[in-house]
Amino acid sequence: MKKIFAIAALLLLYICSGAQTRTYVVGFYNLENLFDIYDDPAKNDQEYTPEGANNWTEAKYQKKLANMARVIRSMKDDNGRYHTILGVSEIENRMVLEDLVAQPAIADANYQIVHYDGPDRRGVDVALLYKPEQFTFIESESIPFTFEGSDIDFSDTDTDYFRTRDILMVHGTIAGEHFAFYVMHLPSRIGGKGGNLRARGAEIAYAHSLRMMEKYPGIKIAAMGDMNDDPFDESMAVYYHGRETLDEVGPQDYFNPFLTMIKDGMGSLCYQGQWSIYDQILVNHNLALAPDGGLRITPINKGYYGRVYKKRFMVTKSGQYKGYPLRTFSNGAFINGFSDHFPTYIVISK
Repeated sequence: MKKIFAIAALLLLYICSGAQTRTYVVGFYNLENLFDIYDDPAKNDQEYTPEGANNWTEAKYQKKLANMARVIRSMKDDNGRYHTILGVSEIENRMVLEDLVAQPAIADANYQIVHYDGPDRRGVDVALLYKPEQFTFIESESIPFTFEGSDIDFSDTDTDYFRTRDILMVHGTIAGEHFAFYVMHLPSRIGGKGGNLRARGAEIAYAHSLRMMEKYPGIKIAAMGDMNDDPFDESMAVYYHGRETLDEVGPQDYFNPFLTMIKDGMGSLCYQGQWSIYDQILVNHNLALAPDGGLRITPINKGYYGRVYKKRFMVTKSGQYKGYPLRTFSNGAFINGFSDHFPTYIVISK
């Protein structure tokens, strides 16, 4: 009888300790031109209409939505849970997100949306999806891309004409702990330019995060996005203070788990045979090195603190782009793919 009671006590202890373990997934996904089929006169979206260059019909739009939902569902099945937070980029408006979260494959996630219409001339924005059962929303802000107050040289940029995506900030609580999330899509590399612009975007977001840390001592922050730069580039390593190891992270620094990963040959997108990780998630000191009992970033597999999510169905199987992410269009033809980026994520737990 004593042995039975001892086993029961151990089982109860195991159940209780398991109940106290809380794990959350925080990720980012560039949805590659998730446009509706309607022409918006305020945006340069004509190619994504039925009469446009891409012959963007309702049938293609619905396939695109189902494909994006399939990836999100696949990550849920792989992790045993939906993302608590999922930042997204290259979306045209709130309506396409409403259509996405209503897809049968992921409708049970009950994702809520934070989105602002931004000034980007092509008409794409960033946004954040969150599970309200796990993240309690407090406030959000759309942070404009400006040039004032920076020492960066913009002599090669027509600053009066330049327009790009705003930076989204959302803060709230997870398991009673205060969090802020930044979602970015920094300026493009088209034409081989824009390094100073990406540095400026990182500078804006980083400065805002410092103000949040001053206003809310102890706040935990994750900054995510398509940075259009690798983790070792100036925007991330210098202007966003991204550090490779936890030991290097000071009170005003960020831990970038994707820096080690790219050095080890991983990538979230490929161009001309060169793999990069533009899709990054950085965490501040409070989240990287939280004391025991608090939520903190944790290793996912093989000691890495980040993951590039890549499944066979998301990969081009043959031809010129074999091994690349299977995108929506290839050489102008609709190939019913997913995105030219693989999603990335981190896991936080206590």
